[in-house]
Amino acid sequence: MALTPSKINTFTFLKLPSAWWCGVRLTHIDEKKAVTRVKHRWFNQNPFKSMFWAVQGMAAELSTGAMVMNEIHKSGKNISMLVANNKATFTKKATGRIIFTCEDGDSIAQAIQKTIETGEGQTLWMKSVGVNSEGVTVSTFHFEWTVKVKS
Repeated sequence: MALTPSKINTFTFLKLPSAWWCGVRLTHIDEKKAVTRVKHRWFNQNPFKSMFWAVQGMAAELSTGAMVMNEIHKSGKNISMLVANNKATFTKKATGRIIFTCEDGDSIAQAIQKTIETGEGQTLWMKSVGVNSEGVTVSTFHFEWTVKVKS
């Protein structure tokens, strides 16, 4: 059984409270993509009246990490996951509601399968793009995830 947005949002509340209090929520997840949202508010803004970059990073990371968690859950194996690297580009002030989408489901499925088959750790880069309500990209994040079957 796959993970649902409700289950992952409950996990966020319990294990990642700073993301939950900043308003980061998973809204969609399937085998191909995951979508998160976060709204600019006083609580998560920077001194320039836009969303703090780290809040955008939490929403972007959740869109990638939720898919990693989902694939690990579906595999039934004990697999570790860790962000080894990340990079981001900011192209517009983030105000209003920002939607982050990651469409790298095929890549993570392949990496999980390969670590199960070989027992060796795998790394892959996953991309999450944040857009505002006008559909304009405000930021793009890349996360290098590592996965490995635990012994």
